[in-house]
Amino acid sequence: MTKSTHRTSKPGLSRRHIVWAGAAGTISIMAGLRPTFAAGKPKVGLVMKSLSNEFFKQMQAGADKYAAANKDKFDFKAVGMKDERDFAAQVDAVENFITQKYDIIVVAPADSKAMATPLAKAVKAGITVVNIDVPLDAGAKKAAGIDLAFFGPDNQAGAKLAGDALAKDLGAGGKVVILEGNPEADNGKQRKQGFMDSIAEGKLQLLDSKTAHWETEEANTLMTNFLTKYQDIQGVMAANDSMALGVVKALDATGKSGKIKVVGFDNIPPVQPLIKSGKMLATVEQFGADMAVNGVKYGLRQLGGEKFTGWIKTDVKLVQAKDLS
Repeated sequence: MTKSTHRTSKPGLSRRHIVWAGAAGTISIMAGLRPTFAAGKPKVGLVMKSLSNEFFKQMQAGADKYAAANKDKFDFKAVGMKDERDFAAQVDAVENFITQKYDIIVVAPADSKAMATPLAKAVKAGITVVNIDVPLDAGAKKAAGIDLAFFGPDNQAGAKLAGDALAKDLGAGGKVVILEGNPEADNGKQRKQGFMDSIAEGKLQLLDSKTAHWETEEANTLMTNFLTKYQDIQGVMAANDSMALGVVKALDATGKSGKIKVVGFDNIPPVQPLIKSGKMLATVEQFGADMAVNGVKYGLRQLGGEKFTGWIKTDVKLVQAKDLS
């Protein structure tokens, strides 16, 4: 994704809001679009990934709270998947929102390529679509004839924060494995690349890298297999905290918790005591509870006539024991 300059002619934006949007998106007013909302409240739909993942539970909780506080301004419905590979559920959710004539769809795609076509159908139906969390594939967007901005974090840079913390702890020559996210999701690819950047810069030795599809139990099985195959693992890079939980479970079962260092991504509540106790070294906060809220806000602004293109970055932050009270 290419970055562009952020400009706005809207008065009264807070400094914090401008910093959040960063220098990664372009805003302009589109002539001919609705300057005010149509009669009645806009209907906003949120399409998330697996609600078995604590990150998306946090995302929904944040969005529900915001919607409840603004129920006089818009109607809201959130939909999630049963697991991380239930792609059909996301397609069905988008189709249902189109049928029900929603005004805005905010979506965190589970499959960066496959979701482009149903979202293009929504755009062509006159629905404002907001892409959060996981960027749609650029080629798939082009093929589908849509140009959607991405509102979300730099997953590669975030993963590198965690990978660098592990590299610093282990030192050159440290032997590590990677548990990758879904290969169909661009954020999974980006997080792996961030880990690979840390491995190269920190002169770590990569023993193996395989996907556990973001899932805790699959990660537990994969890590158990890694421990059997490689007797000298010193560190683990997990592309999300759900998988990090599975890794710690496998380490607990073999008496290696705290001896093998683990980093994750998401800063979900269940990993915080593991970081405090030393069972995990670090994770990365990407402010999931705020992400969907900001998606709704940007959707309403687009509905009111603003145009966003490019990449509007959201924050990431390394979290270690010293950062947790």
